[in-house]
Order: sequence, then structure tokens, then C-alpha cells
Amino acid sequence: MNLVIVDDDKPLLAALSRRFSQLGYRVSTYADVTTAEQLIAEQADAYLLDLRFASQSGLSFVAPLRQALPQCRIIMLTGYASIANAVQAIKLGADDYLTKPVDFQQLEQAVSGKPTATQQQAAPGKALLSPEQLEWEHINRVLTEQKGNISRTAELLGMHRRTLQRKLQKRRP
Repeated sequence: MNLVIVDDDKPLLAALSRRFSQLGYRVSTYADVTTAEQLIAEQADAYLLDLRFASQSGLSFVAPLRQALPQCRIIMLTGYASIANAVQAIKLGADDYLTKPVDFQQLEQAVSGKPTATQQQAAPGKALLSPEQLEWEHINRVLTEQKGNISRTAELLGMHRRTLQRKLQKRRP
């Protein structure tokens, strides 16, 4: 199986490449700015895309890959997860959306097409998100609706602009 990994975190890229190669995958990696055409030319069975890749967004590759290679698996991997980004990725055609740090077994299941925990229903009565996670998701949803306008988002959320910027600089809870 051919796998393309696009991530600007070179140590992570090397580790993932080594682990997938040990499982028998033929791995190609991209750590620098690339184009959708270069990725399509790989004709891979699966693509593992970082959401924030150098000065690009991994989301920009999803629709062209899905259109050119409808049978391939497209997995988004990010350390900056939000419900808004997950919904956008799935709407564009991604098969899965995983957050860093990720369990390698879960990642391999997503790449191979096996069901992952994110695709299974949660147990009844189990809380899906903590209050901190809900706040993070709400902030990111409002920010997305305001097309990244920090001042307008802060005004709508009733908080100071600098407070909002501090919250956005932190990793997702």
C-alpha cells in the first residue's frame, strides 16, 4: 500500500515514515511547501495530511485529492483540532480527522480503513467533551464564522481581544 505523509514536523515525519515502512507501506513524505498536483501524481492509496503545514493548510489538498483519486483514504492529523475544522475536512472529503498526539495503532487503523474510535458511537451517558473543550470548540466555531476576525469574535463572545488571543495560543484541552 502506498502512503503519502505531509507534515512540517520533521521528527514526527521521520518516525511515522519508519513505523509505516516497518508495516510494509511504501511511504513518500513531504516536509516543505507542496502542491495538490504533486500529491496527486503520487497516486497513493492513502494520504496523511497535517492541518497546519508550513504556510499552507492541509485542507486545501482534500478536495483536489478526493476529485482526482476518489478511492484513496484521506486522513487529517492536527495538533490544533476544532469541531469547525473537523466538519470542514469531512465536508471536503476527508475520511478521518485525528488529533496529535495520536496512538499509532489508531492512526494505522485510519490509514488502512479499519473502523476507528472516532467512527464508533460513544457509550450512553458518557460525557463527550469537558467544559474546557466545549469552550475551545465554541470559540473556534465563532472565529470560523467571523472568517478569522479576532476583534469581532471577541466582541461576540463578550471577552477582551487579548484574552481571546491567549486562549487561542493554547493547545486544545
